[in-house]
Amino acid sequence: QLRLEESGGGLVQPGGSLRLSCAASGSTFALYTIAWFRQAPGKEREGVSCIGGRSGTTRYAEPVKGRFTISRDNAKNTVYLQMNNPKPEDTGVYYCAAVTSVNWWCSVAAGSYNYWGQGTQVTVSS
Repeated sequence: QLRLEESGGGLVQPGGSLRLSCAASGSTFALYTIAWFRQAPGKEREGVSCIGGRSGTTRYAEPVKGRFTISRDNAKNTVYLQMNNPKPEDTGVYYCAAVTSVNWWCSVAAGSYNYWGQGTQVTVSS
């Protein structure tokens, strides 16, 4: 059974940087596609970025494209989300999610992900 735990959230100023981590345990991490989602108060959860199994395809939602970078270190069972130049609208609880990878493909749609972490709060404010 795969378990996911996010960390690295906190308060960051606009234009700064922050790196989130998603640590996995309990299964073969490299075989899973991993995605980041976020949810602001009063809003639905939205996809942020994803990376396919092993070192597969990456995808970014338009609001974060060019500012966020997803990467994975399979030896450490960890996926990272590097947040550069965060904006106040990036504020929210960030979740990582996983699903068994299919041909290194990934999607930022939430429907196919069946493993979820508990989230880490990111607040972008001066």
